[in-house]
Amino acid sequence: MDEQKLEKLQEWLREAKRIVFFGGAGVSTESGIPDFRSPDGLYNQQYDYPPETIISHSFYERCPEIFYRFYRERMLFPQARPNICHRKLAQWEQEGRLLAVVTQNIDGLHQMAGSRRVYELHGSVHRSFCQKCGAGYDLTAFLKLGDIPKCPVCGGRVKPDVVLYEEGLDGAVVQGAVDAIRRADVLIVAGTSLTVYPAAAFLDEYRGSRLVLINKTPTPRDGIADLALHEKLGDVFSRL
Repeated sequence: MDEQKLEKLQEWLREAKRIVFFGGAGVSTESGIPDFRSPDGLYNQQYDYPPETIISHSFYERCPEIFYRFYRERMLFPQARPNICHRKLAQWEQEGRLLAVVTQNIDGLHQMAGSRRVYELHGSVHRSFCQKCGAGYDLTAFLKLGDIPKCPVCGGRVKPDVVLYEEGLDGAVVQGAVDAIRRADVLIVAGTSLTVYPAAAFLDEYRGSRLVLINKTPTPRDGIADLALHEKLGDVFSRL
């Protein structure tokens, strides 16, 4: 690890009063949740349909039985637990130094670790809603509703509260995330390839001069970072 860069990050965090953390799939891989784009990720495994097709809105409407089977088998990890990164961020929030977590993940591990101000850009597997009557279900209840989950209240189809391809992001969540990023004195962007838009464009809302990128491999936005570390996230956070 580049000790000089780590020391600079430690110094910035000691001085920080308004940290914002923007995280991607790499935040959760160390909790045993696979990402999409790594060699072992979903996009590099073989299915009858490409994963990005299966988790699109049109495919969900057209082939719900295949969508739900893929969703249960490949996108739900109820046994996963928070790792050092999740726990450290929750600690910073409790200390009053972290404004918010902005996440592309849908696993709910930040909340499980104790974080309260979490903007989930792509939704959460822990919430599902009936498309007919609006009744809400947590993950435990959702898993009991059948192969194609039907609402016991009205019989409507129950859809996970996750943003599928072809769907837009929630406006209130986006606004909350943007407002937090604009107020940050330190913005840490970690565990993301920064290739998914519009999420990757959120970096452009940062107005400070302490933009930190932490990712195992280089990203297309390394050039705009004030500090870039190509390390495992857990290795870095265990020393913060």
